[in-house]
Amino acid sequence: MQPEGSTGARAADRMLILNPESGSQNHVDDVVELGGEHGFDIRKTEESGDAKRLARDAAPTADLIAAVGGDGTVNGVVNGIAAADELETTTLAVVPAGTGNNFATNIGIQGIEHAFTVLEEGRRRSIDVGAANDRRFVNSCVGGITAEASRKTTAESKADLGVLAYVKNTLETVGSFDSLPLRVETAAGPNGRRTQAWTGNATFVLIGNCRRFTGARTAQANVEDGLLEVTIVEDVPAVNLLGEAALKRLFGGDSSYIVRRRTPSLVIESTRDAITYSLDGEMLETETLYLETNPRTLRVAVGDGYEPDPDDGVL
Repeated sequence: MQPEGSTGARAADRMLILNPESGSQNHVDDVVELGGEHGFDIRKTEESGDAKRLARDAAPTADLIAAVGGDGTVNGVVNGIAAADELETTTLAVVPAGTGNNFATNIGIQGIEHAFTVLEEGRRRSIDVGAANDRRFVNSCVGGITAEASRKTTAESKADLGVLAYVKNTLETVGSFDSLPLRVETAAGPNGRRTQAWTGNATFVLIGNCRRFTGARTAQANVEDGLLEVTIVEDVPAVNLLGEAALKRLFGGDSSYIVRRRTPSLVIESTRDAITYSLDGEMLETETLYLETNPRTLRVAVGDGYEPDPDDGVL
């Protein structure tokens, strides 16, 4: 394994996992050509679960796996690498070909051609991986976003608002939004003190690993600090959240409806029904969700725009 921050020699074995259905679907020929030029064994996904399966099978021998698609494709590849127990030995490269590409943006990847430059010449960083029950996520876990809202959200909306597009679409498509009765208990923070558990009705609960939930299109969290960024949106009338400007004001300022925590782990319990969570866009339904970070366990090729500590850098 090469030292932190270096690129080292060309990988002995490279696998490229390509989702041909992601984004505008016009990336396939370019990616296949570039992948061949850079020595990748190319595999295309055909159905749900293929990204995870292909990554799981490749990880024991591949030094580098490139995920080509959106955040959901990246999620599948990371879960496949984890299933093979190769998170610490396989480097992930991200080639953005989805609509929002939030994770790629946060690690400094500016487009398809730039992604191939980065995987050859860019830095390698070891980042945190989030775990939600038995599944992994790299960007975010969002509670209360339904699969139906995800299906109806347009590419244009996702490109503009990122994950907040799902929030906006949910509120616009549900006549009377049912708040989530939750109990959220976080582990002790960096200072060793345990925060009092939060209990109440929430409109949404949002957990960021590489994502910080603000009104900005992209807002990177520190993804090397071993902490999750927890944002609870307390029960606020849906009418007050309709519209892009309202959402950006809510998440961008000091709102009385927002509760924020930073923690290495937490438990979210629903006191009513199972809740649908979106893990990087992939759905999970459960009544109790156990979340934790696996600190700095995934090596990722990152661009110059990536800031390990965004609070000290420029997003």
